[in-house]
Amino acid sequence: MRYLSFKLKNRPDLDAQKLILAKQLSRGIVLLSLIALCGCTASEAQSNNQKGKNQQRAVPVVVATATRKTIPIELRQTGTVMAYSTVGVKSQVAGPLTGVYFQEGQNVKKGQLLFKIDSRPQQAALMQAQANREKAIAQVKQAEANLSQSLAQVNQAKANRLKDQTQAKNAQAQAQRYGTLFTQGAISKEQAEQFSTASDAQKATVLADNEGIANAIAAVDAAKADLNNAKAEVSAAQAAVDSAKIALSYNSIFSPITGRTGSLKVNQGNLVKDNDTNPLVTISQISPIYVTTSLPQRLLPDLNKYRAQGKIPVDAFIPRDEQHPEHGELFFVDSGVDPTTGTIQLKSSFTNTDGRLSPGQFVNVVVRLTQEPNAIVVPTTAIQTGQQGQFVYVLNPTDQTVDMRPVVVGNAVGNESVIQQGLKEGEQVITDGQFNLRPKAKVQIKQPVGNRQRPEATNQGNPNPSP
Repeated sequence: MRYLSFKLKNRPDLDAQKLILAKQLSRGIVLLSLIALCGCTASEAQSNNQKGKNQQRAVPVVVATATRKTIPIELRQTGTVMAYSTVGVKSQVAGPLTGVYFQEGQNVKKGQLLFKIDSRPQQAALMQAQANREKAIAQVKQAEANLSQSLAQVNQAKANRLKDQTQAKNAQAQAQRYGTLFTQGAISKEQAEQFSTASDAQKATVLADNEGIANAIAAVDAAKADLNNAKAEVSAAQAAVDSAKIALSYNSIFSPITGRTGSLKVNQGNLVKDNDTNPLVTISQISPIYVTTSLPQRLLPDLNKYRAQGKIPVDAFIPRDEQHPEHGELFFVDSGVDPTTGTIQLKSSFTNTDGRLSPGQFVNVVVRLTQEPNAIVVPTTAIQTGQQGQFVYVLNPTDQTVDMRPVVVGNAVGNESVIQQGLKEGEQVITDGQFNLRPKAKVQIKQPVGNRQRPEATNQGNPNPSP
């Protein structure tokens, strides 16, 4: 076009009309080119739209069938393993540590020897206490002999008094007889007085015998007191012996429980203090063992309801080894709710015979409350959440289209969820490809490729265990 215009301009023989005609012809050719280009673009856009419609007619999806089965009603939380009991082993006597009879981290049994401390001071104290006890026993024997002697003296004094009383009666009778004879003038006054004096002397002897018996009885009482004191000395000496034996027994330290030892704080040869602040070693009882977890307070009524029906089994899943859970049972529910967190503490007991659970370990805890029979379940991946709540896409097998069905979702167990309302057994739901769907969209069923299942669902998002 530029060439034609150039030629026209350089030919002065042409008139102005021919020049105008050439310019109009040039503009027409340009306009026709633009129209053709727009027509091609519109044709391509129409073709692309037609292809998009053809693609939307059949959306590839994966389906699953709603089935009826028995589903456990359970609660899933994170728990912490705690030792059944923990004991810090301390020494009750001071002295050099002469022996350590275990390794750090070793499992020990109740009564197993752990430590020995130099026992020579305690042995010397025991020997001294035993010698004092023997001395006290000898004093008891001497006191018993003295008591026997005092009792014999009492008996002898009583026999003497009996003899003197008999003689006093005879002397009194003679004094009376000779007094009568003196009155009759048969004997002299001197003779009568002689028998009267003998009678009085005999009476004085009886009185002396009574005093002797009283003194002998007092000696017996004193001997008994000495004997009791000697026996008390023996008891005190025996107590000292027992105390010395106990102190000597503290030199050998045995395990108070069956469990696993921690790190050793002292080595052989170190000087050990009695009742030191730091224990020599700490032992944790791990069989049985506890697992603690917290439960939201809104679930407490359901938990109490199922506890009233019997024991509640509990499983502990160890991370990276969830195929082999530890089995136990719930045994403790705290008496109050923590106001700062709104939760209540639970404790479960596990036998832990294999020692797979260790104190301080984190585990996934599943509290199995009961079972829900004849529940409608679908894969959890089928459940979607919209503005109106949760729903699923249900397949119409007659025309291969889908409907959006609102549902009421219950518990989630594994990768399956219970549908309380909205589905029937045998209906098929979409488990993959939902993002490209709309109500009445046509679908094409395909086989699942690879492992498209989501990670195992938990009840933490929907923890209500009620059917």
